[in-house]
Amino acid sequence: MRLVLGLDLGTSGLKAVALDEQGQKVAEARAVYPLHTPRPGWTEQDPLDWARAAQEALKALRGQLGQAEMVGLGLSGQMHGAVFLDKAGAPLAPAPLWNDQRTAREVAEIEAAIPCEELIRRTGNPAVTGFQLPKLLWLRNQHPELFRRVYKVLLPKDYLAHALTGAWASEYSDASGVGALNLATRRWDPEILQSLGLSEGLFPELGPSERVVGTLSPAWAQATGLPAGLPVVAGAGDNAAAALGLGVSRYRKGVGSVSLGTSGVIFLPLEEPTPEPQGRVHLFAHADGGYHLLGVTLSAAGSLEWLRGLFPEVGLEALLKEAEQVPLGSEGLYFLPFLAGERSPYLNPYLRGAFLGLSLAHKRGHLVRSVLEGVALSLGEVYQVMRPLAEAQRLLATGGGAASDLWLSLLSGALGMPVVRVTGDEGAARGAGILALVGAGVYEGLREALQATAPAELAVPGAQAEISGLQPGYVQAVEMLLRRYSQQ
Repeated sequence: MRLVLGLDLGTSGLKAVALDEQGQKVAEARAVYPLHTPRPGWTEQDPLDWARAAQEALKALRGQLGQAEMVGLGLSGQMHGAVFLDKAGAPLAPAPLWNDQRTAREVAEIEAAIPCEELIRRTGNPAVTGFQLPKLLWLRNQHPELFRRVYKVLLPKDYLAHALTGAWASEYSDASGVGALNLATRRWDPEILQSLGLSEGLFPELGPSERVVGTLSPAWAQATGLPAGLPVVAGAGDNAAAALGLGVSRYRKGVGSVSLGTSGVIFLPLEEPTPEPQGRVHLFAHADGGYHLLGVTLSAAGSLEWLRGLFPEVGLEALLKEAEQVPLGSEGLYFLPFLAGERSPYLNPYLRGAFLGLSLAHKRGHLVRSVLEGVALSLGEVYQVMRPLAEAQRLLATGGGAASDLWLSLLSGALGMPVVRVTGDEGAARGAGILALVGAGVYEGLREALQATAPAELAVPGAQAEISGLQPGYVQAVEMLLRRYSQQ
C-alpha cells in the first residue's frame, strides 16, 4: 500500500496525516507551539518552533506506519506570514502572522506608491495589513540592519519546505496572498516591487501546487525516520488546501466552502481572475490551476474561544447547550466579532469588537449565543459582497466550529443556502496529501485525484435558522462602530 503524508502548519499547532491512494486517513499526529503577542495588535511565532513541531509530528506519524511505503509529502499552512531568512536559512526575527496588525504605516506606503485600483487589478487585492508585503516593508523601516541581512522572505509552509529540502520555493495559491503576485502572469510583479524599492530576488521561485520542490534531506530523514529522498510537494495555502480536502474546486460548479476556525472563511472557486472592484474580499490563485474568492472574518471560532476563556470552569459543550436554550436574537443582544480588527468587507485593522444591547436580563448563555449569531451575521455580510461574482448553491463546512449543529444552522440561515458537512475532518492536511498523490505520480492530474478522493456529504440536523431578520440591526451596529474607529 502506497501512502502520502500531508502536513498543515496552523496558527495553534501542526497536523500531519497519512493518506492511502483513495484519500482515506491511515494515521495522524499533532504538535503544538506558542503564539506570542508582544504588543496589542501584534501576533508572531518562532519559525524554529514550527520546525521542531514538524519533526515531532512526522516522527510520531512514522512510528504508526510500520513498513508502509511512503511516496510523497505535501505541505499546507497559514497564509501571509513573513519568515525573514539569511543566506544560511536561519530566521532573523520572529515571523509576524496573518492576523498581525502592525503594518498600517506600510499599507499607506504601498498605497502611496501604487494606486489602489491598479493594485487590485494586478494582484486581486488592495494592500492589507496582514499580508506579507507590508511586513517586509515594516522590517525595512523598523529594523534596517536586519533587513540588509535578509536573503529570502518565505511564507510559513515554504519555510518548512526549505527546512525539509533546502529549496527556496513557493506556489501560486500561497504566493497570491503576499501582495506582490500578478495574477494574470503568475509572476512576482516587477513594477510593484520596483515602485517599493524591493528586489524580486528576495522572493522564492514559483510553480504549480502539485510539483515536487525537493526531496527530504538526510538530516530530516534521520530525525523523523522517514526515507531520505522522499519527494516533497509544494502544496498550497491553508484555505486552498482545505478546499481541495473538501473536494471544492473549479471542477465542481456551485460548490464552495466555509471554515469556522480561528478565522471564518468563505471560499468560492472561479475560472478567471475576477477581483471585487473595491477589494473588499480577496482574490487568490487556487491550487487547482484556477482562482478563488476568499472572504474572511478574522475572529470566528477565535471569538468563541476568547469567550470560553472567561469561564474556565465550564466546558465548551456545556456553554453551547446553554446557548441552545436562548431564543433567536439573544433577546436583543448583538455581538460584533472584531476582536483583532477586520478583513472582509471593512479592511479596518483598528475596528474592535463589542457586545451591544447588554442588560441585566442577559446571562452567560445569551453571551455565547450572541457570539454564534454575530459570527454568522458577519459571514452573511461577507457573502453579500462575494455573491455578484460567484454565487454558490451550497457550502461545505470545515473547522472546529463546524462541529456545532446550532452554529451551522445559524450560518446557513445568514447565508441563505445549505451548509453541509463532509466525512472526515482532515482539512488542509488532507488537501496537502491529495496534492502529494499527484506530485508522486499516483494520479495523472489533480482532477483525477479529486474524483478518486471526494468525501461524502452529510446533511446537518435541523433547518436553516431564521436569522435574516437580525441582519438590519447588526448592520446598524457595525456602522456605529465604523464611525467610532474610522478616526484612528
